[in-house]
Amino acid sequence: MSTKFTKEMVDDYADKLLIGLTEEENQMVLDEFEIIDETINTINEIEGIENVEPMTHTLDDFVYELREDVAEESVPIDDLLSNCDMHNGREVEVPKVVE
Repeated sequence: MSTKFTKEMVDDYADKLLIGLTEEENQMVLDEFEIIDETINTINEIEGIENVEPMTHTLDDFVYELREDVAEESVPIDDLLSNCDMHNGREVEVPKVVE
């Protein structure tokens, strides 16, 4: 059984994420959640779906190898810091965007 999303729930999440939503945007989010909910319900109605093993990757036979972690020559730090407006030693200072 799924939870029905409400305008208040969307507004609450938007506030927590510091996102300002208009009434139109809020309704758009609610409509998208409704579509997602309907799709999930349709999938759950498939006979035998509970016996299907979850996938860990879209390609079951996908094989990957991690490359060896080898240090390589890089751009000198002073050259990189010359592109920064503000830095303190080797640390880049950025403007505060969240209060």
